[in-house]
Amino acid sequence: MKYREITPANRLQQYVKCYYIYESDTSTAFEDIVFPSGAMEIIFNLGAGHWQTDAGSGFVTTPAIELWGQIIRPLPVKSIGKNTMLGIRFFPHAASFILNDKASLFNNQVADFSDIWGEVTTSLHGRLLDTAIWQERIALVENFLLQRLAASEGRWNKAGLIDHIMREMGHEDFFDNIENVASRYGITSRYLQKLFLQYTGLTPKLYTKINRFQQSLKLVTQKDIPLTSIAYHCGYFDQSHFIKEFKSFTGLTPSGYAADTSPITVAAVQN
Repeated sequence: MKYREITPANRLQQYVKCYYIYESDTSTAFEDIVFPSGAMEIIFNLGAGHWQTDAGSGFVTTPAIELWGQIIRPLPVKSIGKNTMLGIRFFPHAASFILNDKASLFNNQVADFSDIWGEVTTSLHGRLLDTAIWQERIALVENFLLQRLAASEGRWNKAGLIDHIMREMGHEDFFDNIENVASRYGITSRYLQKLFLQYTGLTPKLYTKINRFQQSLKLVTQKDIPLTSIAYHCGYFDQSHFIKEFKSFTGLTPSGYAADTSPITVAAVQN
């Protein structure tokens, strides 16, 4: 398996966390679990294989152009055949960059992005398939995103506000309550909740939990750090609270989680 991340052009770095390329070098099927990350993604499937996800009613094959909404509970996935994927990982506040609807409507879903933006996305997918040069593929994707950015600039005042608040809440030493945060920005906590759901698909509380979980996941993968130290470092009330929350996002306890058996997670965490 090969996984690498690519930094977007300067104009897009406020909205796109990274592009990533995933290539499986074997046709052997494997299963994994995707954990909540706080980010939405678009994935173009460019290989002969395909992916399946199980949202609770059995595995179903994902579309050729995937829109990943906010995953807020562990989602089993299965790789079948040799897969080649080009992914776009957005910052949480940038969902409105690609959606006209509330971002929360897509939570825990892998939707067909061509149903949302139609021919423009299927045309892009076709052009990505027509070239095997990754530099050219990235250029095609960036041109598409820049066009979307120009068409949605009217939304960026509110999205920018959410971005500022999320950066504040993402600091390791953040322990404030949402009422105080909203007050500092001259809005009510109710309105802040509404904006979060509209632009990120998450409530402020859930975003904080996922951000804290992601911090703990990186430490758990190092294996040599005591759970009590991880809990303290990531701002959990105690070790019991940490274990309970970790299990809600992974289906596993921290001590029962083995990153080296999770090809998707270990690649993403290490980059």
